Amino acid sequence: RLGAAPSTLPGNQDPEGARSLRRAPSAAHGVLRLIMVLSGENVKKCDPHIGLLHRGTEKLIEYKTYLQALPYFDRLDYVSMMCNEQAYSLAVEKLLNIQPPIRAQWIRVLFGEITRLLNHIMAITTHALDVGAMTPFFWMFEEREKMFEFYERVSGARMHAAYVRPGGVHQDMPLGLMDDIYEFVKNFSARVDEVEEMLTNNRIWRNRTIDIGVISAEDALNCGFSGVMLRGSGIQWDLRKSQPYDVYDQVEFDVPIGSKGDCYDRYLCRVEEMRQSLRIILQALNKMPEGEIKVDDAKVSPPKRAE
Repeated sequence: RLGAAPSTLPGNQDPEGARSLRRAPSAAHGVLRLIMVLSGENVKKCDPHIGLLHRGTEKLIEYKTYLQALPYFDRLDYVSMMCNEQAYSLAVEKLLNIQPPIRAQWIRVLFGEITRLLNHIMAITTHALDVGAMTPFFWMFEEREKMFEFYERVSGARMHAAYVRPGGVHQDMPLGLMDDIYEFVKNFSARVDEVEEMLTNNRIWRNRTIDIGVISAEDALNCGFSGVMLRGSGIQWDLRKSQPYDVYDQVEFDVPIGSKGDCYDRYLCRVEEMRQSLRIILQALNKMPEGEIKVDDAKVSPPKRAE
Protein backbone atom coordinates (compact mmCIF):
# COMPACT_ATOMS: atom_id res chain seq x y z
CA ARG A 1 0.00 0.00 0.00
CA LEU A 2 1.74 3.16 -1.20
CA GLY A 3 0.68 6.71 -0.65
CA ALA A 4 1.87 10.26 -0.35
CA ALA A 5 4.15 10.97 2.58
CA PRO A 6 6.08 13.85 4.11
CA SER A 7 9.11 14.80 2.03
CA THR A 8 11.43 14.29 4.99
CA LEU A 9 11.82 11.78 7.76
CA PRO A 10 12.24 12.98 11.35
CA GLY A 11 15.72 14.42 11.68
CA ASN A 12 16.74 13.42 8.15
CA GLN A 13 16.83 15.45 4.93
CA ASP A 14 15.90 13.44 1.85
CA PRO A 15 18.81 12.64 -0.45
CA GLU A 16 18.66 14.51 -3.75
CA GLY A 17 16.29 12.83 -6.13
CA ALA A 18 14.87 10.50 -3.47
CA ARG A 19 11.20 10.12 -2.67
CA SER A 20 9.55 9.35 0.65
CA LEU A 21 6.84 6.71 0.72
CA ARG A 22 4.62 5.17 3.34
CA ARG A 23 4.66 1.39 3.01
CA ALA A 24 2.48 -1.18 4.77
CA PRO A 25 2.77 -4.90 3.98
CA SER A 26 -0.15 -5.47 1.61
CA ALA A 27 -0.47 -9.17 2.44
CA ALA A 28 -0.65 -8.54 6.19
CA HIS A 29 -2.12 -5.09 6.59
CA GLY A 30 -2.01 -3.51 10.01
CA VAL A 31 1.04 -5.28 11.43
CA LEU A 32 3.71 -2.74 10.53
CA ARG A 33 4.14 0.70 8.99
CA LEU A 34 7.34 1.78 7.27
CA ILE A 35 8.27 5.34 6.30
CA MET A 36 10.94 4.89 3.65
CA VAL A 37 13.21 7.13 1.61
CA LEU A 38 13.80 5.50 -1.77
CA SER A 39 16.22 6.26 -4.56
CA GLY A 40 15.03 4.04 -7.37
CA GLU A 41 14.83 0.60 -5.77
CA ASN A 42 17.40 1.40 -3.09
CA VAL A 43 16.10 2.10 0.41
CA LYS A 44 18.14 5.01 1.76
CA LYS A 45 16.32 5.44 5.05
CA CYS A 46 13.61 3.54 6.89
CA ASP A 47 11.61 4.57 9.95
CA PRO A 48 9.58 1.56 11.21
CA HIS A 49 6.43 2.15 13.23
CA ILE A 50 5.71 -0.92 15.35
CA GLY A 51 3.22 -1.76 18.07
CA LEU A 52 0.17 -1.72 15.83
CA LEU A 53 -0.73 -5.25 16.94
CA HIS A 54 -0.49 -4.55 20.67
CA ARG A 55 -3.55 -6.13 22.24
CA GLY A 56 -2.56 -6.37 25.90
CA THR A 57 -2.14 -10.15 25.69
CA GLU A 58 -0.04 -10.36 28.83
CA LYS A 59 -2.66 -8.50 30.86
CA LEU A 60 -5.46 -10.69 29.50
CA ILE A 61 -3.56 -13.83 30.48
CA GLU A 62 -3.12 -12.60 34.05
CA TYR A 63 -6.81 -13.32 34.63
CA LYS A 64 -6.78 -16.79 33.08
CA THR A 65 -5.72 -20.23 34.23
CA TYR A 66 -2.77 -21.86 32.49
CA LEU A 67 -5.14 -23.84 30.28
CA GLN A 68 -7.45 -20.90 29.53
CA ALA A 69 -4.45 -18.82 28.42
CA LEU A 70 -3.37 -21.35 25.80
CA PRO A 71 -5.54 -20.14 22.85
CA TYR A 72 -3.90 -16.71 22.97
CA PHE A 73 -0.61 -18.25 21.87
CA ASP A 74 -2.04 -19.70 18.67
CA ARG A 75 -2.76 -16.15 17.60
CA LEU A 76 0.65 -14.63 18.31
CA ASP A 77 1.91 -16.02 15.01
CA TYR A 78 -0.90 -17.51 12.98
CA VAL A 79 1.43 -19.51 10.71
CA SER A 80 3.32 -21.17 13.60
CA MET A 81 0.41 -22.17 15.79
CA MET A 82 1.57 -25.36 17.52
CA CYS A 83 5.12 -24.03 17.93
CA ASN A 84 3.69 -21.18 20.00
CA GLU A 85 1.68 -23.66 22.05
CA GLN A 86 4.77 -25.80 22.56
CA ALA A 87 6.88 -22.90 23.83
CA TYR A 88 4.16 -21.86 26.28
CA SER A 89 3.57 -25.42 27.48
CA LEU A 90 7.29 -25.97 28.06
CA ALA A 91 7.42 -22.82 30.20
CA VAL A 92 4.44 -23.90 32.32
CA GLU A 93 5.87 -27.40 32.73
CA LYS A 94 9.16 -25.97 33.91
CA LEU A 95 7.36 -23.78 36.43
CA LEU A 96 5.33 -26.73 37.74
CA ASN A 97 8.24 -29.18 37.52
CA ILE A 98 6.29 -31.73 35.49
CA GLN A 99 7.39 -33.99 32.64
CA PRO A 100 4.94 -34.93 29.88
CA PRO A 101 4.80 -38.58 28.75
CA ILE A 102 7.29 -39.68 26.08
CA ARG A 103 4.57 -40.31 23.48
CA ALA A 104 3.27 -36.78 23.99
CA GLN A 105 6.77 -35.41 23.46
CA TRP A 106 7.13 -37.29 20.17
CA ILE A 107 3.72 -36.03 19.02
CA ARG A 108 4.83 -32.50 19.85
CA VAL A 109 8.00 -32.90 17.79
CA LEU A 110 6.00 -34.39 14.92
CA PHE A 111 3.53 -31.52 14.77
CA GLY A 112 6.23 -28.96 15.55
CA GLU A 113 7.96 -29.93 12.31
CA ILE A 114 4.69 -29.97 10.38
CA THR A 115 4.17 -26.43 11.66
CA ARG A 116 7.70 -25.50 10.56
CA LEU A 117 6.80 -26.68 7.06
CA LEU A 118 3.66 -24.51 7.15
CA ASN A 119 5.76 -21.50 8.12
CA HIS A 120 8.47 -21.99 5.52
CA ILE A 121 5.93 -22.58 2.76
CA MET A 122 4.25 -19.29 3.61
CA ALA A 123 7.59 -17.42 3.68
CA ILE A 124 8.98 -18.83 0.43
CA THR A 125 5.84 -18.76 -1.69
CA THR A 126 4.65 -15.28 -0.71
CA HIS A 127 8.19 -14.00 -1.34
CA ALA A 128 8.10 -15.64 -4.77
CA LEU A 129 4.64 -14.19 -5.40
CA ASP A 130 5.91 -10.67 -4.65
CA VAL A 131 8.73 -11.19 -7.16
CA GLY A 132 6.25 -12.41 -9.77
CA ALA A 133 6.32 -16.21 -9.52
CA MET A 134 2.75 -17.42 -8.95
CA THR A 135 3.13 -21.15 -9.58
CA PRO A 136 5.07 -22.03 -6.38
CA PHE A 137 2.35 -20.29 -4.38
CA PHE A 138 -0.46 -22.39 -5.85
CA TRP A 139 1.47 -25.65 -5.73
CA MET A 140 2.66 -25.31 -2.15
CA PHE A 141 -0.61 -23.98 -0.77
CA GLU A 142 -2.17 -27.21 -1.95
CA GLU A 143 0.35 -28.97 0.29
CA ARG A 144 -0.48 -26.60 3.15
CA GLU A 145 -4.10 -27.66 2.94
CA LYS A 146 -3.05 -31.28 3.49
CA MET A 147 -1.17 -30.28 6.63
CA PHE A 148 -4.13 -28.26 7.87
CA GLU A 149 -6.11 -31.46 7.53
CA PHE A 150 -3.63 -33.15 9.88
CA TYR A 151 -4.22 -30.30 12.33
CA GLU A 152 -7.97 -30.76 12.04
CA ARG A 153 -7.82 -34.51 12.60
CA VAL A 154 -6.04 -34.17 15.95
CA SER A 155 -7.67 -31.01 17.24
CA GLY A 156 -10.83 -30.25 15.29
CA ALA A 157 -9.42 -26.91 14.10
CA ARG A 158 -7.48 -26.11 10.94
CA MET A 159 -5.33 -23.36 12.43
CA HIS A 160 -5.85 -22.37 16.06
CA ALA A 161 -5.56 -25.89 17.38
CA ALA A 162 -5.00 -25.47 21.15
CA TYR A 163 -3.65 -29.02 20.89
CA VAL A 164 -0.24 -28.88 22.61
CA ARG A 165 -1.03 -28.23 26.26
CA PRO A 166 0.85 -28.13 29.57
CA GLY A 167 1.36 -31.74 30.58
CA GLY A 168 1.18 -33.24 27.08
CA VAL A 169 -1.31 -32.94 24.23
CA HIS A 170 -5.10 -32.71 24.16
CA GLN A 171 -5.83 -36.15 22.70
CA ASP A 172 -4.11 -39.03 20.93
CA MET A 173 -3.77 -39.20 17.17
CA PRO A 174 -6.64 -40.96 15.38
CA LEU A 175 -6.12 -44.27 13.60
CA GLY A 176 -4.59 -43.92 10.16
CA LEU A 177 -3.15 -40.45 10.67
CA MET A 178 0.46 -41.61 10.98
CA ASP A 179 0.13 -43.55 7.71
CA ASP A 180 -1.29 -40.48 5.96
CA ILE A 181 1.52 -38.26 7.27
CA TYR A 182 4.05 -40.80 5.99
CA GLU A 183 2.50 -40.74 2.51
CA PHE A 184 2.46 -36.94 2.60
CA VAL A 185 6.17 -36.79 3.46
CA LYS A 186 7.07 -39.06 0.55
CA ASN A 187 5.22 -36.85 -1.93
CA PHE A 188 6.13 -33.49 -0.39
CA SER A 189 9.84 -34.04 -1.00
CA ALA A 190 9.13 -34.00 -4.75
CA ARG A 191 7.19 -30.74 -4.36
CA VAL A 192 10.22 -29.11 -2.72
CA ASP A 193 12.35 -30.27 -5.66
CA GLU A 194 9.87 -28.71 -8.09
CA VAL A 195 9.89 -25.37 -6.28
CA GLU A 196 13.68 -25.38 -6.26
CA GLU A 197 13.69 -26.15 -9.97
CA MET A 198 11.55 -23.08 -10.58
CA LEU A 199 13.36 -20.65 -8.27
CA THR A 200 16.89 -21.57 -7.22
CA ASN A 201 18.59 -21.02 -10.60
CA ASN A 202 15.95 -18.72 -12.03
CA ARG A 203 17.65 -15.59 -13.37
CA ILE A 204 14.92 -13.20 -12.22
CA TRP A 205 14.74 -14.77 -8.75
CA ARG A 206 18.52 -14.60 -8.33
CA ASN A 207 18.67 -10.98 -9.47
CA ARG A 208 15.97 -10.08 -6.95
CA THR A 209 17.52 -11.92 -3.98
CA ILE A 210 21.31 -12.17 -4.32
CA ASP A 211 23.09 -9.30 -2.50
CA ILE A 212 19.69 -7.92 -1.45
CA GLY A 213 19.00 -7.30 2.24
CA VAL A 214 22.52 -8.27 3.33
CA ILE A 215 22.84 -8.59 7.11
CA SER A 216 26.22 -9.41 8.62
CA ALA A 217 26.58 -11.94 11.42
CA GLU A 218 27.55 -9.14 13.80
CA ASP A 219 24.51 -7.03 12.93
CA ALA A 220 22.23 -10.07 13.20
CA LEU A 221 23.47 -10.75 16.73
CA ASN A 222 23.33 -7.09 17.78
CA CYS A 223 19.75 -6.77 16.50
CA GLY A 224 18.63 -9.89 18.36
CA PHE A 225 17.77 -11.90 15.26
CA SER A 226 16.72 -15.52 15.62
CA GLY A 227 15.71 -18.46 13.48
CA VAL A 228 16.36 -18.33 9.74
CA MET A 229 17.29 -14.64 9.92
CA LEU A 230 20.21 -15.52 12.21
CA ARG A 231 21.23 -18.73 10.45
CA GLY A 232 21.10 -17.02 7.06
CA SER A 233 23.85 -14.69 8.27
CA GLY A 234 26.13 -17.62 9.07
CA ILE A 235 25.38 -18.16 12.78
CA GLN A 236 24.74 -21.85 13.42
CA TRP A 237 22.25 -21.44 16.24
CA ASP A 238 19.19 -23.65 16.58
CA LEU A 239 17.59 -24.31 19.97
CA ARG A 240 16.67 -27.80 18.85
CA LYS A 241 20.42 -28.50 18.78
CA SER A 242 21.88 -26.13 21.37
CA GLN A 243 19.15 -26.47 24.01
CA PRO A 244 17.07 -29.49 22.92
CA TYR A 245 13.57 -29.74 24.36
CA ASP A 246 11.06 -32.60 24.40
CA VAL A 247 12.82 -35.39 22.42
CA TYR A 248 14.84 -33.33 19.94
CA ASP A 249 18.00 -34.82 21.46
CA GLN A 250 16.88 -38.19 20.04
CA VAL A 251 16.54 -37.13 16.39
CA GLU A 252 19.21 -36.52 13.78
CA PHE A 253 19.13 -33.46 11.55
CA ASP A 254 21.45 -30.80 10.15
CA VAL A 255 21.32 -27.04 10.69
CA PRO A 256 21.84 -25.17 7.38
CA ILE A 257 23.49 -21.76 7.46
CA GLY A 258 24.13 -19.04 4.91
CA SER A 259 27.39 -17.37 3.94
CA LYS A 260 26.46 -13.85 2.80
CA GLY A 261 23.37 -13.06 4.85
CA ASP A 262 21.27 -11.96 1.87
CA CYS A 263 17.73 -12.86 0.82
CA TYR A 264 19.00 -15.69 -1.36
CA ASP A 265 20.84 -17.31 1.55
CA ARG A 266 17.75 -17.10 3.72
CA TYR A 267 15.71 -18.68 0.95
CA LEU A 268 18.21 -21.56 0.63
CA CYS A 269 18.16 -22.05 4.41
CA ARG A 270 14.38 -22.33 4.42
CA VAL A 271 14.39 -24.85 1.58
CA GLU A 272 16.98 -27.02 3.33
CA GLU A 273 15.17 -26.71 6.66
CA MET A 274 12.06 -28.11 5.00
CA ARG A 275 14.08 -31.14 3.94
CA GLN A 276 15.44 -31.51 7.48
CA SER A 277 11.91 -31.25 8.88
CA LEU A 278 10.91 -34.16 6.66
CA ARG A 279 13.81 -36.16 8.15
CA ILE A 280 12.62 -35.39 11.66
CA ILE A 281 8.99 -36.25 10.83
CA LEU A 282 10.02 -39.66 9.50
CA GLN A 283 12.08 -40.33 12.63
CA ALA A 284 9.16 -39.30 14.83
CA LEU A 285 6.83 -41.66 12.97
CA ASN A 286 9.30 -44.55 13.27
CA LYS A 287 10.17 -43.96 16.93
CA MET A 288 6.68 -43.10 18.18
CA PRO A 289 6.07 -45.27 21.30
CA GLU A 290 2.78 -46.39 22.78
CA GLY A 291 1.61 -44.85 26.02
CA GLU A 292 -0.16 -41.93 27.64
CA ILE A 293 -0.41 -38.55 25.96
CA LYS A 294 -0.73 -36.33 29.06
CA VAL A 295 0.24 -36.38 32.71
CA ASP A 296 -2.02 -38.19 35.15
CA ASP A 297 -2.71 -35.13 37.28
CA ALA A 298 -6.13 -33.51 37.08
CA LYS A 299 -4.73 -30.23 38.43
CA VAL A 300 -2.57 -29.92 35.31
CA SER A 301 -4.47 -31.86 32.63
CA PRO A 302 -8.24 -31.96 33.21
CA PRO A 303 -9.73 -35.47 33.10
CA LYS A 304 -11.91 -36.63 30.22
CA ARG A 305 -15.52 -35.49 30.31
CA ALA A 306 -16.63 -39.09 30.82
CA GLU A 307 -14.65 -39.15 34.06
